[in-house]
Amino acid sequence: MNPQRKKRLFIVLAILAGVGIAVALALSALQQNINLFYTPSQIAGGEAPKDTRIRAGGLVKEGSVKRSSDSLEVDFVVTDGAADVTIRYQGILPDLFREGQGIVALGRINQDGLLVADEVLAKHDENYMPPEVTQALEKSGMMKHYEGGKQQGYAQ
Repeated sequence: MNPQRKKRLFIVLAILAGVGIAVALALSALQQNINLFYTPSQIAGGEAPKDTRIRAGGLVKEGSVKRSSDSLEVDFVVTDGAADVTIRYQGILPDLFREGQGIVALGRINQDGLLVADEVLAKHDENYMPPEVTQALEKSGMMKHYEGGKQQGYAQ
């Protein structure tokens, strides 16, 4: 093998190694930032991982919002019609947050099965709901109830 050919082979191998390392680093970063969506039924069924950041969504159950009198801590229940999950959030809730509203919470499930949220997102108008929440409500049959309440003015 002549020196010119060895040099080209070395360059090609170095480029392949560099591309492989870049792909591995990109995949690692993406895997750490992915937040999988879980419905209250999946969380109650134990399908959601504990101590891993997830997204959970559904409708805020009527009468379930409990605010702490001395801090910004709020506990509320989210339902998909089949199961409920309690969410604890420390901070100021979005202006559009209210009972009967579709929300998505980002946080971790603790050992007691409570979702400790670090972010709560509320839908931005009466016609929009996150696709994951819509699918969960349709699957449980709650979508008809939600749409009926919205038309009567209860869920807006």
